[in-house]
Amino acid sequence: MTKRPVRARIARAVALGLTVLGVGAQAVAAEQAPRPNIVLIVGDDVGWGDLGVYGGGVGRGMPTPNLDRLADEGMTFYSFYGQPSSTPGRAAIQTGRIPNRSGMTTVAFQGQGGGLPAAEWTLGSVLKTANYKTFFVGKWHLGEADESLPNAHGYDEMRYVGLYHLNAYTYADPAWFPDMDPNMRAMFSKVTRGALSGKAGEKPHEDFKINGAYVDTAGVVGIPFYDQYVERASLDYLDRVAAQHDGKPFFMNVNFMKLHQPNMPAPEFQGKSMSKTKYADSVVELDTRVGRIMDKLRATGLADNTIVIFTSDNGAWQDVFPDAGYTPFRGTKGTVREGGSRVPTIAWWPGHIKDHSRNHDIVGGLDLMATFASLGGAKLPTTDRAGKPTIFDSYDITPVLLGTGPDPRTTWYFFTEDELSPGAVRVGNYKAVYNLRGDGGVLTGGLAVDSNLGWKGPAKYVATVPQIFDLQQDPQERYDIFMNNYTERTWTLPIFGHAMEELMMTYIKYPPRKQQSESYAGPITLPEYEKNAMLRKQLESQGVKLPLGNPD
Repeated sequence: MTKRPVRARIARAVALGLTVLGVGAQAVAAEQAPRPNIVLIVGDDVGWGDLGVYGGGVGRGMPTPNLDRLADEGMTFYSFYGQPSSTPGRAAIQTGRIPNRSGMTTVAFQGQGGGLPAAEWTLGSVLKTANYKTFFVGKWHLGEADESLPNAHGYDEMRYVGLYHLNAYTYADPAWFPDMDPNMRAMFSKVTRGALSGKAGEKPHEDFKINGAYVDTAGVVGIPFYDQYVERASLDYLDRVAAQHDGKPFFMNVNFMKLHQPNMPAPEFQGKSMSKTKYADSVVELDTRVGRIMDKLRATGLADNTIVIFTSDNGAWQDVFPDAGYTPFRGTKGTVREGGSRVPTIAWWPGHIKDHSRNHDIVGGLDLMATFASLGGAKLPTTDRAGKPTIFDSYDITPVLLGTGPDPRTTWYFFTEDELSPGAVRVGNYKAVYNLRGDGGVLTGGLAVDSNLGWKGPAKYVATVPQIFDLQQDPQERYDIFMNNYTERTWTLPIFGHAMEELMMTYIKYPPRKQQSESYAGPITLPEYEKNAMLRKQLESQGVKLPLGNPD
């Protein structure tokens, strides 16, 4: 090997030293850069087409100036996914894991107990490892057991936490259901917990009961007034953290109860929309309350180093239309069609996220876990809180937000409440639909919404090959191109097969948890019972015992 002249070697060493010093200086600067405060605002059942930036707003008789301003000053996502219903949607946001991994696969009713397993990590508990202050307010819907609540899952404080979907608070209300048997009414009243508050390590206390009336007292608060408490707690928290000056960043998770049916706008918002409907008035209410939170961020000086994400849990609930959001996509909440999972989402971070940005990448609520961890300097755990190996289905989309790199995600899996293998898979622009649920209603037109197109419709799986759609050309999933000889895309099938196999292989090392909510999987027939009983007895005679279910 030929030696370089001494002068050249000295020059190279000096240059290398300067480079190392430069890299070191950059690293120190990066370490000293203040970590952002994070505000996550989650609406309930907000329609993809409700906000002005999505073609709604004034055009649909429901102005949304505050959310539109957020979009003008930040990034609007057009292909952002939640899950097909509330509990799995919120579980996916909190855990960064597909719902069947956490067992939070379907909606829970009051009195069922249980909820988010204590072993699961949440946005709150992960950010606590990076010394964030954490706060949760509003709808939780991830179980009612004390060990499943926000203050047991990494949140320093929770305020006015709602454990159920909004209409659950009407069940025991005689004004809503005067025909209910008194014993059943007493049962619902007994098991329904009201709004809960508490700090980490404390037993939660009930702030007030909730019903479906226009009432706001010390002991009972009606649905119309719930979100004003969520707003007040949010504004109070921002005032408190602004006054602390302790150098710690904070994470505030705000969850409004509306726009879930029944939409009963607060009195000051009744008739304030252009269309004068309950849903439109409630959209105006939601927009106003989000605007007040943004105004408080700006007024306290916190806005300069705060990233704000506004999103929703699932697609629009067309089964209860017109008291529901609008989606231009096929399907509805409760299905694996685009209408079941695409949600409006806006990201805002002054000086970091370019204003008027429009994004069409495949991203979703699952990705908030890895993204917030990255922004906050937290490392995603490799074991759950019980010490067992765990996996996250979350991608760090910071490069997407900042415009510094490509979207790391190329695949999205769609699930209904009891599916281990996904009912649909998206890879790039193409989507394979295996579960045709949502097509079981009365056929009144190619894209017509029918009352049986959501949860009421039966699961209906394809016999041989899935339906294939090009979502770039056909976002409404109208034209199956798999066997069409004009736009035939038979070659996509191995791609979907590979994506499915990749997912299914993860279940071997990271098995799903037991389902935490009830769901109906069809009748158990007498022949099945007898056959299973005989098989169990035969195996037990040989010393093999079969558990009834997942012991986890």
